[in-house]
Amino acid sequence: MNTITVTIVGLFIFILFYMIVRAPKGAMSFVGKGAVRLTIGLLLLFFFNVFGGQLGLHIPINIFTVVVTTVLGPLGIISIAAVHIFVL
Repeated sequence: MNTITVTIVGLFIFILFYMIVRAPKGAMSFVGKGAVRLTIGLLLLFFFNVFGGQLGLHIPINIFTVVVTTVLGPLGIISIAAVHIFVL
């Protein structure tokens, strides 16, 4: 490998390790809460598609729908379903 590449990768790994070890508690809490909300949003979309399929409703799971569901929660799914019903 090229010496510059090894240096850049080593520096990146060092910075990443330093950020993880020395990260403030509040920032890690924020990232953790975001990951939990993201997981809940994905599960809500999945179960909506499972049970909504019986009614003919399907919301594709993509970046936009996951972000809306993560931020708005169940109201996000309802709003996306309303757009699907009334607009599409």
